[in-house]
Amino acid sequence: MLLKTFGWSFGVTAAGFALAALLWGWEGLAVVAILSVLEISLSFDNAVVNAGVLKKLNAFWQRIFLTIGILIAVFGMRLVFPVVIVAISAKIGPVEAVNLALANPDKYQQLVTDAHPAIAAFGGMFLLMIFLDFIFEEREYKWLAWLERPLSKLGKVDMLSVCIALIVLLVSAMTFATAAHQHGGAHADKSATVLLSGIAGLITYLIVGGLSGHFENKLEEEEEREQEAEEQAAKEGKDPSMVGLAGKAAFFMFLYLEVLDASFSFDGVIGAFAITNHIFWMALGLGIGAMYVRSLTVYLVRQGTLDDYVYLEHGAHYAIGALAAILLITIKYEINEVVTGLIGVALIAASFWSSVRRNQRIEASESSGSDGGGETSAAE
Repeated sequence: MLLKTFGWSFGVTAAGFALAALLWGWEGLAVVAILSVLEISLSFDNAVVNAGVLKKLNAFWQRIFLTIGILIAVFGMRLVFPVVIVAISAKIGPVEAVNLALANPDKYQQLVTDAHPAIAAFGGMFLLMIFLDFIFEEREYKWLAWLERPLSKLGKVDMLSVCIALIVLLVSAMTFATAAHQHGGAHADKSATVLLSGIAGLITYLIVGGLSGHFENKLEEEEEREQEAEEQAAKEGKDPSMVGLAGKAAFFMFLYLEVLDASFSFDGVIGAFAITNHIFWMALGLGIGAMYVRSLTVYLVRQGTLDDYVYLEHGAHYAIGALAAILLITIKYEINEVVTGLIGVALIAASFWSSVRRNQRIEASESSGSDGGGETSAAE
């Protein structure tokens, strides 16, 4: 099972490292390896959240996620995206942007750095909406119950998450404008860019998330038929978990996954510039890391890990909230990428440990003949 799920990742790693050593020597190999580890550490929470969406899809769309999806993730976000940023910000063609990356990497990095406020605002708002919609929703399991119970009650207010996100964006744009004004107004015009980019991130979330939710809800009347299909599959000896959403619903869920992955990629792409300016080293290293994130997502789905460790999804969404806050803070202040990665890992590790303790309590209750006494959170 492990080799089947991670086989492509292992193969791409071996081929990528061999290519890096052949073309750029030991220095290139070392940098590519470091970038791969950076991407995996920064995107572990991405895998957990993606798994929560991917488990609703059938085996066909899971394969699409691992094939076409990885091409979009690697070539779109890790190679094309930095070039597009430079092309737009410098008002030059994509080919000229690639030539600039190869001939003058320092200037290329500077152009990407100048575009960071817009990138951070877009990605920060998209991720913030994911976190807010999660935290305001009434859920069966509560990890930090003292916080989640009152927030789930507040979530009954219509459009509350959108209002909070817009307030956060407004504060971020005003803070950036104030900072620019205090430093001579050199970047005063960027406050409008931050505002527009943040609104674009919010609109993207509402459109993609709304469409995927619409088509998912549209298929609710077919749930009985899906259950019958699962029962029939079980009788025929097939895996019932392979029966999932299909058609338009699956397509928009897949589209939502791709936008979600793109938003998670922002911190990895920007953080990579702290290690190297070489565009192809970045693409190769981050691409290898992205392969493992994809494989880990599918592994979590097929192993049913999210069902066994019920607080993992909570930890991942808190990590999303932290990443959204970090992206918005980096509009004005610089934060080390190590801090970004460690916060996500720490939150997921804590939620995993809470899940393990919960399972141990349930096992102890069952072995002593108790009914478990109801669902409570280890962090309550």
